[in-house]
Amino acid sequence: MQRERTEDHMQRTDYPATGAWHAGLPAGRRKFVQLGNRPVALDVGATLRDVSIAYETWGTLNADASNAVLICHAWTGDSHVTGAAGEGHPTPGWWEGIVGPGLSIDTNEWFVVCSNVLGGCQGTTGPASTHPDDARPYGSRFPVITIRDMVRAQLRLADVLGVQRWHAVVGGSMGGMQALEWAITYPNRVGSLVAIGTCLQSTAQQIAWGAIGRRAIRLDPKWRGGDYYDAAVGDGPWQGLATARMVAQVTFRSDNVFTERFGRDLADADAENNGIGLWDKFEVERYLDHHGDRLVRRFDTNSYLLIGKAMDLHDVARGRGGLAQAMKRVTARTLAVGISSDILYPAYQQRQIRDLVAANGVHAEYAEIDSPHGHDAFLIDTGQVGDPLRKFLNT
Repeated sequence: MQRERTEDHMQRTDYPATGAWHAGLPAGRRKFVQLGNRPVALDVGATLRDVSIAYETWGTLNADASNAVLICHAWTGDSHVTGAAGEGHPTPGWWEGIVGPGLSIDTNEWFVVCSNVLGGCQGTTGPASTHPDDARPYGSRFPVITIRDMVRAQLRLADVLGVQRWHAVVGGSMGGMQALEWAITYPNRVGSLVAIGTCLQSTAQQIAWGAIGRRAIRLDPKWRGGDYYDAAVGDGPWQGLATARMVAQVTFRSDNVFTERFGRDLADADAENNGIGLWDKFEVERYLDHHGDRLVRRFDTNSYLLIGKAMDLHDVARGRGGLAQAMKRVTARTLAVGISSDILYPAYQQRQIRDLVAANGVHAEYAEIDSPHGHDAFLIDTGQVGDPLRKFLNT
C-alpha cells in the first residue's frame, strides 16, 4: 500500500453536475412535441404535466403513413440513432451502419422515428427538467416510471405525427422492452415487432446488477438525495454515476473480450519493477474508468437511476394474468434476436419470445448473433444484426 496513485485520490473539477441536455443548448437534429395540458398518467398513480418529447426523424412519411418505423433506444441511449457528432450531439449516432440510405433500415424507404424516453435526459421530460410549478429541476420529486409509461408517451408522439400503425417497432436491450410493450399494449398499432437482446421479464440476476449500481449512486454524498442540479462543476454525483456505469459495463461485454483485449496487463508497465502499490491499475480498470468518465459527461444521474429501475420493474405479465396470457395479445409478426455471448440477457430469453408468439399462431422468427462482444454486440456487429433485420422488414 506504500505507493498511492495521485489520480485515484484527486477530486475531479471538470465534471458537470449533470450531463443532461436543457433548453438554451443547441438542439441539433432534435424536434419537440409539447403535450401541454394533456398529462401523462403513470403506473404508480401519479401524472406528469406539460410533458415535452424530444425526437428525431429520417426519411419521409408516405401518403398513407404506412412506412413508419419506430426505433426504441436502450438505457443510456437517446434519439440520435444516426448522424455525426456535433452541436447538440456530443457523440455520433448509436446505430450507425443500421439506419440510413441503403442500409438495413433504409431511410429511402422507411420513415424512421426515435424519441428520447420519458424520464430521460436528452430533451424529453425527466428529473433534470423544470417542474411546471416552480421552474426548478424535478430532482427527487420526479416519480418512478415504468417501460409502459415510456410507451404511453411514445403513443402521444405517434398521434401527433399521424402514425396510426407502425410498420415495425424495433429495439435492443431496454429498447426491446419498449417494443414488446408496444406490441402487447397497443397490438392494433404495430405491424411488426423486432426485439433484440431483451426479455419479457427482468430476472433476479438482472435486478441484482442494477441494485449494485443504484447503491453506488445512493452512497455518493454528492447525490444529495437527487437534488444536486445547482452543484458547482466537479461537485456533483459523478463518483456514484461513474461507478454504476463501470459495473454495468462489465455486463455489457463477455469474458473472452476482456481476456483477449486486456489479459492481466498492468497499466503501468514498470509497476512490477518499481514495486506494485495498492492503487496501481490493470488495463481493464482503465477501460472501465474511461466508460465511467464518458457517461458522466453526457448523462444525468437521476435519469440513470429511474431508467434502470424501470428496466428492473419490466414484466409484460404484470396485471395481465400471467406471461402466456399477456403474449396472446401480440398480433405483430415478430423477429427475436439473441446474442451468443450475452451474459446480461442470455439468448434463451429471446427464444422464449419467439416461442410464446409462435404458440399463438403468429409468425415468429429467431436469429442469433454469433459474436464474442456480449450484450453490446447489437451495437457493434451491425452486419450480423442488419442482415436478418433487412430481410424481416422487407418481407
